[in-house]
Amino acid sequence: MEITTDHSRPSAEGPDEYFTGDVRIDPLFNPEGDARAAAASVTFEPGARTAWHTHPLGQRLVVTSGCGFVQREDGPIEEVRAGDVVWFPPSEKHWHGAMPDKAMSHIAIQEELDGEAVTWLEQVSDDEYPENE
Repeated sequence: MEITTDHSRPSAEGPDEYFTGDVRIDPLFNPEGDARAAAASVTFEPGARTAWHTHPLGQRLVVTSGCGFVQREDGPIEEVRAGDVVWFPPSEKHWHGAMPDKAMSHIAIQEELDGEAVTWLEQVSDDEYPENE
């Protein structure tokens, strides 16, 4: 058994090249040995969101607080709330983030393939984000 204490995993700001707005990433675990799964708790302040991206083996989000949006390429923007679980299949282009007036936190779980867990793409434009619809 191994217990990793919370204070041993410092928070990080979401980098501007991958996120719009204020985002905090709190790592939970990384792959070890033959394991491929990694997870982080991610908090999006109102209006914050990811850039479009894909995951080679998919991604699962567990919304833990607040309200947000998720969208897959060519799909509708959908609302998510605390308790919702979202699955993005492998290589599905998507984004996720908070509502314009409400923060949202989720646990993001994804697996690495050949050492890569995510491919970052272009930013979600202000025209694509529901605030301006």
